[in-house]
Amino acid sequence: MLQPKRTKYRKEHRGRMNGIRTRGSTMVYGEFGLKAEGPGWVTAREIEAARRAVTGYVQRGGQLWVRLFPAKPVSGRPAETRMGGGKGAVDHWVAVVRRGRMLYEIADVPEDAAREALRRAAHKLSIPTRIVARSDEF
Repeated sequence: MLQPKRTKYRKEHRGRMNGIRTRGSTMVYGEFGLKAEGPGWVTAREIEAARRAVTGYVQRGGQLWVRLFPAKPVSGRPAETRMGGGKGAVDHWVAVVRRGRMLYEIADVPEDAAREALRRAAHKLSIPTRIVARSDEF
């Protein structure tokens, strides 16, 4: 599972996700990509599940770039615990995704295989996405 090796602070505030992403929104590496259409938190489990869905479909052919990393700790409290007692321990890690962020890129596979692989990856994610091609950007 993805998580940072070390962080400056153990716990973080929840933060806000409004606005459109400008950095990390263009295709850099691949021919086809999966782009976020709405904001949300993508957990480390979702990122790994989507990555495995793509690599499993293309049978380790082509190249895949994961363009997001879960660097935000999310704390959780045990079930049926009374209020108070401070902030809970770190439960899992998430990547904060705003609209327009490029999530995955794929190259060196046929177009139909790339689109199907990215479609399968999109089903694993909890945010709305769309598949884009490099030819669409210019």
